[in-house]
Amino acid sequence: MSSIVDRQDSRFAVAHRGHNARFPSVAAEAAGRVEYCESVEDAATALQQVINAGLRPTVRSSGHCYEDFIANNPNGAILDVSLLNQVTSGRSGSAPYRIQPGAMLGNIYQELYKRSNVVLPGGSCFTVSAGGRISGGGYGILSRLYGITVDWLSAVDILTVDAAGKVVPLHVDSNHHPELFRALRGGQGSNFGLITGFTFNQLPPAPFEIMQAAVSFDWETMTPERFVKILTTYGKYWEENDQNKETWGLFGYMGITSRSSGRFGISTVFTNPDGTVKDVSVLADFLDRFETCKPIADAPLGYAAHRLLGQEMDHHFNMPSVCYGEHPMVRSSWISAASEGSGNSMSRGVRAKYKSAYMKKAFTEEEALALYRMLSDDRSRGLVVAVDSYGGATNNPARARDTAIPQRTSVMKLQYQTYWQDEKEDSFRLAGIRDTFMAAYSTSVADPKHIGTPFPNDHYDGCYMNYPDVDMIEHSYWPQLYYGTGDLYPLLQRVKKDYDPHNVFHHTMSVRADV
Repeated sequence: MSSIVDRQDSRFAVAHRGHNARFPSVAAEAAGRVEYCESVEDAATALQQVINAGLRPTVRSSGHCYEDFIANNPNGAILDVSLLNQVTSGRSGSAPYRIQPGAMLGNIYQELYKRSNVVLPGGSCFTVSAGGRISGGGYGILSRLYGITVDWLSAVDILTVDAAGKVVPLHVDSNHHPELFRALRGGQGSNFGLITGFTFNQLPPAPFEIMQAAVSFDWETMTPERFVKILTTYGKYWEENDQNKETWGLFGYMGITSRSSGRFGISTVFTNPDGTVKDVSVLADFLDRFETCKPIADAPLGYAAHRLLGQEMDHHFNMPSVCYGEHPMVRSSWISAASEGSGNSMSRGVRAKYKSAYMKKAFTEEEALALYRMLSDDRSRGLVVAVDSYGGATNNPARARDTAIPQRTSVMKLQYQTYWQDEKEDSFRLAGIRDTFMAAYSTSVADPKHIGTPFPNDHYDGCYMNYPDVDMIEHSYWPQLYYGTGDLYPLLQRVKKDYDPHNVFHHTMSVRADV
């Protein structure tokens, strides 16, 4: 039976909010109640009751949504599925592997490792749950090696609402409701229904161990020329090695913080395709390329704005390290590194804003200089431009045809992030990230008809819907930014019309049915 938290409940002040303190934006936008569902039957009953009452349901698994999609629900009901958190396997740890939407990534890694010695190619944010992460695509540390999460997804259990207003449970896969299944492989479940489970008939082996290393750079002595060298060196590596399978076990994160932070850096995680780090020459070669960029020689190992793999930097410093040539590295088991912290997820109660972009090619000098100018400006205070490596196994063209993630030729994925505490700083902080994004995508490589956005062309491949940005809806072409310029969005519109005919599941950036 669901546990209902209404406005009179002492828990409501916390329960009706997610992690981003910006939402609900005002009290009038808040939901009227939160229902914690303890079983699939609870979820179906709660959803039907909400529909019968004429209320809007929004679905929450862990509350990490970047925008107002869930928390802004005036007098509606938030259906919280965080208690649906089981991870199970077949007999003796064999497939199929079933994951409920409330299961947190750290627990998923632990359960799959202990039961079956397999891994979900997911993210590095321990407390993010499966519901939104998987249905939005699921990218992470091992994606260059294994692909993204939805590439492995075999089936989804979902509660839909039919034309008569009745809740209909469906089990969808490539043979049953195939268009809905494709839509749920990256098109976000919040567009079509309430997901109650994911099934994986196969998952890749978990690595045995990983090696981590980092380089960092001092803003105080930074010049435009050196900044350009760092960014172009980083980008060229991923562009040149996109289809070099020997490098697919290498993940890189460049966290470019603003000048006021003092430093920015690059963190790496590496494992060989066989899951060991017996040979780290690929990692050493990557690090060697930055020697001419003059990294800080005495910087502590692991320095970067990002808490790579969710570990606090102090934990990095105290771990046993090894040296490969001139490079200090940290060696650890995969499972201990993958399930020990918050990764890149926002802390509860922090105000935040995000933007994203996919890049098919390395940074140009013009792009790098645009970022240098903006990150040197006080307007960018608190801003981080996170540049993740992409490509490798992710760039399988076949998966563009059977998932809802069309970005299969990119080599980097960028996430613009800014965090602050005081509501009075909203205008300043939002202007800073917006101005930086505009500058970055107004260079000569941007599409001239879509200036200020990474509209798909030879250089860019749009944005990532799991990093939603409501600013993009000011552009009539915003669906193409997230879902590409092909036939994917029309397919999503058909699915929306067929499986959510009354638009029960909607938010600021939800799929608009083709009417």
